[in-house]
Amino acid sequence: MENGKPITTMCAVMAMDYTNFCYRVCSICERTLPVNPSSLCKFCNFNAFNPGSSSSKRVFRLLMSIATDKKVQTVICFDRVARVLFGCSADEFFDFAKLHPFAAETVSEILEGEMLRITISKPKNGNAQHSRVVQIVPLSSCFQPAIIRLRELYG
Repeated sequence: MENGKPITTMCAVMAMDYTNFCYRVCSICERTLPVNPSSLCKFCNFNAFNPGSSSSKRVFRLLMSIATDKKVQTVICFDRVARVLFGCSADEFFDFAKLHPFAAETVSEILEGEMLRITISKPKNGNAQHSRVVQIVPLSSCFQPAIIRLRELYG
């Protein structure tokens, strides 16, 4: 990332952290919510407007180790990019993983070795530790999103 410009490169997925792949946000403003499932957004107070609706949703945050032709590094993929790999929303995957406890670990195994073209940028937050993947394109002509492969495996 010379001069702060994003770079596009080809890489292989080495590993994915499957222990903490998503987090909760307000379904209106998408601000991060505390871990407590009953907590509401202090900015929107969504339930005051529509008590019958869910006030939060899950979004992806994946840490992946990738290898380029020059180095191995850890990058972070947020929701829009991770959906390309998963083929579903974080809520849908979370619900699937509740029924199939090893689904997240299996996704890590499925994606390991996958060749990708990615665009990496510097983190928006100055305190962030990892570069951010802003665009991702699977290079394999037979690539299938993880949720499709999981449904085949788990029936």
